[in-house]
This record gives sequence, structure tokens and C-alpha cells, in this order.
Amino acid sequence: MKKSLTILIVLIVLGLLVWGLGKGGTPEIPANVETGETVSAPATETTKVSSKLSEYKNEELGFSVKYPTTWEAGTSNYGISFAIPYGKADTNTVKRLEAKVSFASGKCAFPAVTTIKDRSTMKSGDLSFNMISMSNTVQGINYFDRMYSHQKDANICYIFSFSSIYINPANKGFKGSEATQMLNNSKAVIDEADKAFTEMVKSFAYVIGAQGKDEVDVVPTKK
Repeated sequence: MKKSLTILIVLIVLGLLVWGLGKGGTPEIPANVETGETVSAPATETTKVSSKLSEYKNEELGFSVKYPTTWEAGTSNYGISFAIPYGKADTNTVKRLEAKVSFASGKCAFPAVTTIKDRSTMKSGDLSFNMISMSNTVQGINYFDRMYSHQKDANICYIFSFSSIYINPANKGFKGSEATQMLNNSKAVIDEADKAFTEMVKSFAYVIGAQGKDEVDVVPTKK
């Protein structure tokens, strides 16, 4: 009876584990047998490297990038996003500036789009990046996007994306020379952010996380 109960408990535990993985769950990080504390090293780190640049480092996803310190960083399970400042509403008609770095498994592939403005390859040190850019205007709203991709191994892809939106000044009530100035200001803000985005992509580097302890050092062996 005791043996049957033990087998039943084992089967229940295994069933719950399989169900959790099937639901996209992640098994808990094992605890150190000696201390009972969870063993995990910090996966991400953001540091200021100069008066103008900060560095984001993610050991779990295996990369780091340098970006303007004025950009507001927000992390996710798949990388990092940046809200890029674009000044006051009375100086331009920009409505969104955003950049992202994402990790994905599999082969790199850009999304299917019908209008590609430009396509090229960029080299930075030993690394190579494929690039496409897209622009479109719908009812006075102007969209510009640029994307880079980098294939590390057969099943590891990094995607870099830049997205911007600005409204034609005429749609906001501006006329004549004032409208022209607002248009030029908007384009200048986007161009500056786009250049900073490309420099961020060029700063991309692989990060190798700290090696974990050997099981022999963590789990005491019986003598």
C-alpha cells in the first residue's frame, strides 16, 4: 500500500510538471541545498558609461547595447524597448519615437511588407546586420520605420527596430513659413533619433553570463 501511494504521488507531480510546461510555465529555479536560498545571478544590468551614453546588458539573452542616456528604457522577457524624447508639441509635430531590441529563436526574417524604401547590409566589426526601411503617409500621418537583424547561430536571431510617427503641420493648423519650419523640425528630430538608433545597433555585442557552480560544489556528496 505504501509503495502504491508513493508511485501515485510521483505520477501526480510529473503530471503537474508536464501540464505547467505545456501552459508555457517555467520550472522554479532550484535552491541551494546547503543554504536553502534560491540560486540566481542578475540577468540584466543598466549602467551609465559616460555623460551621454548608458549600457544595457542582458546575460540571459546574451547581448549588450549602448544607447543615449536620455532614452527611457523599459525591459521585457524578450529584450528592451526605448521611448525616445522628441521635444515640446509647439516645436514639432512628432507623435512617437520608439526603438526596440528583441531576441527570437530561429532564422531571422523581416515581416512581410509591400513598400520597402531601402534595403542594405551593415558591418560593425566582425558582425553583420541586414537592414530594411519603410515609409508611408496616410491621411497626413507620416510613418517611418527601420529594422536591422543579426543572425548569431542557426537558431538565434536579434531584431532591432525603430519606429516614428509625425503629422503634417497643415493638419495641425500651421500655415506658410510656420508650417515649413515645423515640418523641418519634425524631420530633424526623427533623423537625429534614427542616427542614434543605428549607432546603438553598431554597439551591439555578445555577452557571456557568469558560469554556474559545479554540482559537486553545491550538493554535498555522501562519503
